[in-house]
Amino acid sequence: MIYAKVTELINRLEDNYLSKGGANDISHEIIEGKKYYKVVQKVNSGTSVHAFIDKTTGQVYKPASWRAPAKHVRYNLLDQGSYKRCLEKADWAGGYLYM
Repeated sequence: MIYAKVTELINRLEDNYLSKGGANDISHEIIEGKKYYKVVQKVNSGTSVHAFIDKTTGQVYKPASWRAPAKHVRYNLLDQGSYKRCLEKADWAGGYLYM
């Protein structure tokens, strides 16, 4: 269930990139770790972590580094209201993840 919501978030990020005039040169990959799904974004030749999503709680975190999320929860994909806000505000550059 959470994986499907992460996939929908990725679709929104890619649609946002294209709507801002970006070429079709963006892609995302979900890397499954022990605790988190790591959403990795590739634009042109650059690769970065876009977000971390807790696999059991659905909590969305801004990345603090390649290996770890920031401390504060930004959204929760299992809470319908929070999930809806996340999708509405999602932008490819990650601005929606700032507090």
